[in-house]
Amino acid sequence: AATNSALNKTEKNNTTSKMVSTEMDMVGNVLPQILMEGASEDKGELARLQSFVGAIAIADLVKTTLGPKGMDKILQSMGDEHARKTITVTNDGATILKSIYIDNPAAKILIDISKTQDEEVGDGTTTVAVMAGELLKEAEKLVAQKIHPQIIIKGWRKARDTARKVLEEIAMDNSDNAEAFEQDLRNIAMTTLSSKLLLHDRQAFAELAVKAVLRLKGSGNLDYIKIIKKPGGTLGDSFIADGMILEKSISVGCERRVENPRVLIANTPMDHDKIKIMGSKVKVDSMTAIAEIEEAEKKKMKAKVDKILAHRPNVFINRQLIYNYPEQLMADAGVMVIEHADFDGIERLSAVLGSDILSTFDDPEGAVLGTCDSIEEIMIGEDKVIRFNGCQRNEACTIVLRGSGAHILDEAERSLHDAICVLIAAVKNHRILYGGGNAEMRMSLAVDDLARTLSGKQAIACEAFARALRQLPTIICDNAGYDSAELVSNLRSAVHGGAISSGLDMFKGEVGDMAAMGVTEAYRVKEQAVISATEAAEMILRVDDIVRCAPRQRQQ
Repeated sequence: AATNSALNKTEKNNTTSKMVSTEMDMVGNVLPQILMEGASEDKGELARLQSFVGAIAIADLVKTTLGPKGMDKILQSMGDEHARKTITVTNDGATILKSIYIDNPAAKILIDISKTQDEEVGDGTTTVAVMAGELLKEAEKLVAQKIHPQIIIKGWRKARDTARKVLEEIAMDNSDNAEAFEQDLRNIAMTTLSSKLLLHDRQAFAELAVKAVLRLKGSGNLDYIKIIKKPGGTLGDSFIADGMILEKSISVGCERRVENPRVLIANTPMDHDKIKIMGSKVKVDSMTAIAEIEEAEKKKMKAKVDKILAHRPNVFINRQLIYNYPEQLMADAGVMVIEHADFDGIERLSAVLGSDILSTFDDPEGAVLGTCDSIEEIMIGEDKVIRFNGCQRNEACTIVLRGSGAHILDEAERSLHDAICVLIAAVKNHRILYGGGNAEMRMSLAVDDLARTLSGKQAIACEAFARALRQLPTIICDNAGYDSAELVSNLRSAVHGGAISSGLDMFKGEVGDMAAMGVTEAYRVKEQAVISATEAAEMILRVDDIVRCAPRQRQQ
């Protein structure tokens, strides 16, 4: 009996302590139990603090990669042994943020806006995350001064509209003058590449990117630009190849060069010359019967090859495997055979050669075959590739990247892709801005002027917005190891004094003339960054409750 009463007492104490632990808040007030066991809720200041801390931590993570003197990060997976061997060395904000798994919900919002920036305009992925983080740092100070989040947001919206208006006013458009516009594009590409790995070869790579984008004639279709990475040589050995390069080889017994070919692109199985009857058994009583089955298969394949040859192609490119028998038949008929061109390859080839992708061959008259000036096999480094010269749609080109290692080539590809995306946005929008912190400083001065006209706490929010904008050139200076306070003050007084093309020269560590240096940025990148960062900061600032729900328990 004594033992039972002791047990009951222990159970009662456990139940009480359990009840207390689940029904008390952090201050010690008893709360009604609403959420199921395993779920939790953070309210008010605690929730806001968590949101601020998570978002600011993410911004601080990528902050050091900002600007031409930004540092790189090494990303390593902590998965299995194979995953640990693969590392990524990059200073691209979107790549870093995509690669990290986090638990904080506010931090996920910053990662999302960085991805959106990457998809929309290709560059400014670090800028957008850092700017949102700086806005939240300012918001944290204002909330500590007992200014309501909605008043901060109201002030920020006015500040954002003013900043956007200033961007539109200071944007320049040289699209009427083809030569000046091409130079603008070259400058934009060089500015974009100056914060990447390709900094020292940026002139050559800017030329590559501009040539590739101008060939698109404003279509903006990235499928026509293919980037091939070949280890060996140096980054300076990279070049742009006219037309399309396919990383495959021509089949044995075929010609290695064809002039003005008729190209048939297909996605059809060409491996029927072996018996493939899945899941069924055929009983034969002699070897003759097996030979008859194989002969029937061969006849079937020959009939298919005859149908293909009825289209009178010089070149046959198939997405799938081609076995030896049909390959031999086509080679005998003088057709160049290229097999196993992957799906990406035939989609792009179909676009640039102007042909259909055929799966059936019953209508030789109605099928559209592609054409180009010539198809030939060439060597790049130690690998054989096939080059399609003078394609029907002459928008296509291939950029061949050379470099000393896989990590360098991967980072070079990311950098070049960013530059090409920015140039496509610039070709569509035409407008450009001065770089080197010029746009941020002019926006912050305009927002400061707006703050002087406002009354009440909104003015304080506007001043905070202007401070956040000024933080971007400050961080760029800090990353280069210069005295940011002095440089940013000099830039501010220069812009205020009428030198509207002033900006930060990060190679000399002084305020320079951006027009003379040719440091320009695409208007679209800056506009998207300001809008996205403000919206994300507003969304995080509105949070006053975080509810973490427990997953539904599976029935055993």
